[in-house]
Amino acid sequence: MTDQERVGPPEDRLGRAVDAWAHGQQAELVAVRRHLHAHPELGFAEHETTAFLEQRLAAAGLQPRRLRSGTGLVCDVVGDPDGPVVVLRADIDALPLHDLKDVPYASTRDGLCHACGHDVHTTVLLGTALALASLDGLPGTVRCVFQPAEEQVPGGGRTVVDEGVLAGATRAFALHCDPSLQAGQVGLRTGSITAACDRIEVTLTGPGGHTARPQLTVDLVHALGRVVTEVPGLLSRLVDPRSSLSLVWGAVTAGVAANTIPETGQLRGTLRVLDRAVWNDAEDMVRRLVAEVATASGAAVSVEYVRGVPPVVNDPRCVALLRSAALQTVGTEGLALSPQSMGGEDFGWFAEVLPIALARLGTHGSGDPLDLHRGTFDVDERAIGVGVRLLARTALNSLVADSPVSAGTVPR
Repeated sequence: MTDQERVGPPEDRLGRAVDAWAHGQQAELVAVRRHLHAHPELGFAEHETTAFLEQRLAAAGLQPRRLRSGTGLVCDVVGDPDGPVVVLRADIDALPLHDLKDVPYASTRDGLCHACGHDVHTTVLLGTALALASLDGLPGTVRCVFQPAEEQVPGGGRTVVDEGVLAGATRAFALHCDPSLQAGQVGLRTGSITAACDRIEVTLTGPGGHTARPQLTVDLVHALGRVVTEVPGLLSRLVDPRSSLSLVWGAVTAGVAANTIPETGQLRGTLRVLDRAVWNDAEDMVRRLVAEVATASGAAVSVEYVRGVPPVVNDPRCVALLRSAALQTVGTEGLALSPQSMGGEDFGWFAEVLPIALARLGTHGSGDPLDLHRGTFDVDERAIGVGVRLLARTALNSLVADSPVSAGTVPR
């Protein structure tokens, strides 16, 4: 290391070392991502993925431990034991989709596919842990959380929180692949970046009857239709429009014959909202409105409401730390403003314990963008090195900002 490289703040010196590590390990990082892509596993069944990561971390002298759920890992990269603790999180599960790509690393498991980029997230966090473990003078501890079951409801993030993994940490960061951004770009946003997502199932029942005599029974299909059309509109009038609340029905089932009024019918849908306070009240509002609309038709009502995941609300200070790392990684030309998404992401559970921020990692290469949650999804693998450098520099910036020396001058 030259004298010039030794000068400057420690996070700059260590960040340059991470840059060099990521550049030198790019081929190995790509190989790791392709192995994970070829061997996808569903939530809470990521046994081979967990063992693979465990072996890689242990080989670097780290001491990963499994989560109580049996899959997923927590691994501390410890520098100064008296320094602060920052959490970095990646999700490790895949989706129940067929891989439709003709590539050497296509899924080897029929009906399973890494179609949301979790193989990239996992590779980036593994690389970040290994890069940070190679440094001397890490000013604290970086807790790497390889989280299972992000694609499930209420998600593996809830189990991480309940297990106390975040105890003692100052803040947490994550990233998510974004095929609308070019590889080499990073998307940031302060405030809500993803939505809460709850699952709703409504069952209406009545005595049934003949379509020639609807006045003698409960016209159940008509009652279902009223719930379908009226409840979303009524719900939108109970909350601030800026909360972006949305109730959309995805399935309606009732009856088998054209001239028979059925005895039961069912609706299934999702409620999504960007505002956490509105999310807290959403279940009570939905239950009340469904009951009011359905019982007016004489139907009996049963509502199953499953709270899924909260919105991810990015803390301003955490975003500032991410932005500083992004400028160091991709420069001003690589920064982008991420739009809000109505998709769900269970990283939002972490915000119940500490400030968080989620960044978007550009993954688009050439040709048409390949959208998430489709069997054709793939990435420009140059994004992996960008992700390692971004997360590692974010962790370094956070450790320095939260250190006892700077706590009196840096806003938290």
